[in-house]
Amino acid sequence: MSADVSVFIATSLDGFIARKDGDLDWLDQANATVPEGEDCGYAEFMKSVDVLVMGRNTYQKVRTFGAWPYGETPVVVLSQNTIEFPEDFPNCVTHSAESPTDLHRRLSEEGAKKLYIDGGITIQRFLRAGLINEMIITAIPVLIGEGIPLFGLLEKDIWLTHQDTKIFDCGFVQSKYRVDQASN
Repeated sequence: MSADVSVFIATSLDGFIARKDGDLDWLDQANATVPEGEDCGYAEFMKSVDVLVMGRNTYQKVRTFGAWPYGETPVVVLSQNTIEFPEDFPNCVTHSAESPTDLHRRLSEEGAKKLYIDGGITIQRFLRAGLINEMIITAIPVLIGEGIPLFGLLEKDIWLTHQDTKIFDCGFVQSKYRVDQASN
């Protein structure tokens, strides 16, 4: 059985996931407005995830956050270059240079039922390969003008089916979409 592939990510209202230099200061500022105990569904989403796949840039950014935030959830860091993980790093973090299609096939064969894809380039690669089934996108009410876009150039239109939208008291708007596989 083929693993479902999901995205759970925040963007500025103008569609950027980070500033050009990768800075998330705008997201940190927005998160300071979130009421205590509200995580916009992230913990529940993570309970459903078998493997988190992220790109090297995202991995390097996460490393600046302090303690590893994903616990024992298996994490695959995609990079064409070898990554040396620190000795004190969880054993559940591995490296792969596989294509999205090959990685998806391997993880599915190993029994993964749900993959969480994180990082702009990695999301774009999985989307172009027609592998993403679901996207949960939280729009943060800020315009940052320029930065790293969530979506890049596409060879063809990718149609989505809206499933749900939630509005949080802090002004975040979270929409959930199924990706129309017929359009891939």
